[in-house]
Parts: sequence; C-alpha cells; structure tokens
Amino acid sequence: MKDNRSGQGDSATATAPTTTGLPFLRAFRSVNYRLFFGGQLISLTGLWMQRVAMGWLVYRLTDSAVALGTVEFMGQIPIFLLGLFAGPLLDRWELKRVISLCQFLAMGQALFLAFGAMRGTITYVQIVAAATFLGAVNAFEMPARHSFVIHMIERRDDLAPAIAMNSVLFNSARIFGPSMGGLLIASIGEGTCFLINALTYLSIIVALALMKTTPTHKGPGKTGYLADLAAGLGHAWAFLPLRRLLGLLVVISFAGFPYITLLPIFARDILGGDATTLGFLLGALGLGALVSALTLAMRTGLEGLAKRTALSIIAFGLALPAFALSRHLPLSLLLMGTAGYLSIAVTVACNTLIQSLVDDDKRSRIMSLYSMALLGLAPFGSLTAGFAARTFGAPRTLFIGGFLCLLGGLAFFRGLDSFRETAGPVLAERGLL
Repeated sequence: MKDNRSGQGDSATATAPTTTGLPFLRAFRSVNYRLFFGGQLISLTGLWMQRVAMGWLVYRLTDSAVALGTVEFMGQIPIFLLGLFAGPLLDRWELKRVISLCQFLAMGQALFLAFGAMRGTITYVQIVAAATFLGAVNAFEMPARHSFVIHMIERRDDLAPAIAMNSVLFNSARIFGPSMGGLLIASIGEGTCFLINALTYLSIIVALALMKTTPTHKGPGKTGYLADLAAGLGHAWAFLPLRRLLGLLVVISFAGFPYITLLPIFARDILGGDATTLGFLLGALGLGALVSALTLAMRTGLEGLAKRTALSIIAFGLALPAFALSRHLPLSLLLMGTAGYLSIAVTVACNTLIQSLVDDDKRSRIMSLYSMALLGLAPFGSLTAGFAARTFGAPRTLFIGGFLCLLGGLAFFRGLDSFRETAGPVLAERGLL
C-alpha cells in the first residue's frame, strides 16, 4: 500500500464532506467508510441479538456453566488455530472479496440456527457445530476487516478516529441488540433472533458492493508463504511495543473477557432475573463501551495513549471483582457499564497503537495476531471460567480473573518508559503525535 492510498475513486473524494469540528467525524469524510459504518451497524445489531439468544438457549437446554464455556470455546478456538495462517494469505488476497464471502457464510450459519430453533429440533451439538463454523469464518473475516479499514479512509491521520468509530458502532449495536434479543426471547423465542441476524448480513453485503476501492490483491509474494509467516511473527516479537501490546491483549482476553460468558449465570442465579435481565446487563456493558469509544474518538493524537491503556486495564481489574460481589441489579448494571467502558478503552487503544505502528506490507499478518490475542485465546479463558465457575462459583471465578488483569496492567505500566522510547520515534515520523 502507498502512503497516499485512499481506497476511493476521485468521485468519492469529491463528494466527501468536510468535518472540522468534532475529531471523530473525520472518518466520515470518506464515502466508503460511511457505507461501511451504516452496513455494519445493522449487521452487528443482529449479531448481538444472536449472541444473547445463543447463550440463553444453551443455558436453557443444558443448565450448565460448562456448556456455556464450551460453546464460547468452540466458537473462538478457530480464530486461534487458523488466525496465524490467515495473515500471510490476506496480505495477498483481495480483502473486499474475502469480507463479502465471509458475510454470505455467516448468513448461512444464522439461517441454520433459526431453522432448528423455530422447529424446536435444535440440539446442543448442533449449536456447538454452528458456533465452530462461524469461528472459522471469523478467523479470516476479522483480520481482513481490520486491514481493510485503511483502504476506506482518505488520509492516514483519519485512521485513529476510524478505529474508534468502529468500536462506537460495535458497541451501539451491543446496546440495542441484547436488549432487543432479550425481549424477543421472552416473547417469541430464540429462533426469531437468529433469523433477524441472518437478514441483517445483507446490509454489509450491499455496502461492500457499493464501495469503490482500489484493489488490495498483491499476488503470491516473492519470498513464499512460510517465509512471510515467519517474517510477520519475527516482526511482532522483535518490535517491543507490538510485543507488549499483544501481550496485554492476551491477558485481558484470557482472564477478563470470560465475564461475558458467565453473565447468564449472574442474570438468573445471582441476581434472580431472566433473559430480559441478561439483555439489560449486556446493554449496560454496551453503553459503557460506547461512551468509551466516543471518548477515544475525540482524541486528536496518540500522545499519552499508552499510559491511559495501562491505567484502564488496572481499573478494569478492580471493576470485575466489584461486579462479582454485587447482589443488587442497579449496582450490577453500573459496574457492568464501568467494565464495558474500561475494556474498550484497552482494546481500542491497543488496536489504534498497533495499526499506527505496523508496516503496511505486514498489516494483515499483524492484525491476524491481534485477532488471535484478542479473541483467539478467549476460548481458553471461557472454557477455564466455565469449569472454575462449576467448582468455585461464578463470583469467585470473576474475582480471580479481575486480579490477573490487575497484575497485567501493573506490569505494562512499569514498562511505559521503554515503550515510549521505542514507539515514540515511529509515531513521530508518521506525524501521529
């Protein structure tokens, strides 16, 4: 990719609006990004409806915390197993075609779940199989989508607002999707949520078809697949800021994110609620995350972002134990919103710093590692949390996870000086400080 690549034709650039007031609106100067944002907002709302429906359906069929953890494990383990090998391929393939194909495959998975749930014939094994299939699709779709962002914007300094706005749309969907899903589950069942999710994939498919982007296909490469794979891994390990950012994501993914898997237990058994309670908890989580993403999108530079990341994961490590101790729904909603705010503060900041530091010719490989660190290791955390919750209880399990995040944040904070010394010159050279 060239430094001045916009991913758009002249006509798109000519019609893009100017945004001089609010920093986060800079990303919308690009027609392609506006199409992407609208399509993803609809599609992700459906996906969150499916997520809450799947969790409730599994718990209704099995009454087992281990079963919940197993579904999460099987849904995300393909990202860990395939993500490493997807990167070099995505650095060679046409990203828009890959993303479009993945949407069609995900739609088929949602229709399969809808058909089984509406007929009342869906089994736990079928749910696990569907989750595993979607995980394999996501192993390619996620790094492709992250890498494609830079092709949708006109200027490199719009990258940080675009990444933050991606989180805004993700968490906007997380507010409305679970709440709508909870209400639909209570009234007409889980199958409707699966069907609606299947239909919402059409929005992003149409948006991608309308985009005018420059080709991203680079051909087979000069050094071979294994050499490209080794080069990506070597770069991620040798460059200290990338290594530490990816390591921080591993900690929060394994120890922190399983709290989402355990939420059905808190909703029903700890707080004495139902599917609507679960929807409200996920909605509070999404609201906090949305506020966090908007706050990050208002930033005009990357100065101080690493320190903010360290402080956020430290605070996140304190918020989880507090939620685990709560037995009152209003307090739990407040703490869930706080956890959502802090988790996004960490993950969006890491994404922004990684994308700002990585070389363009290794972008898909590094973003595959990002996906592996953020979601690929999460299934191990989910499965571990499921067994731990059965043995020690969900509150104690969440307490331990928060403590591990706290330790990871303190370690990252201690290394901030060396992080700045290595990353600062790179960011300054690219005009991002």
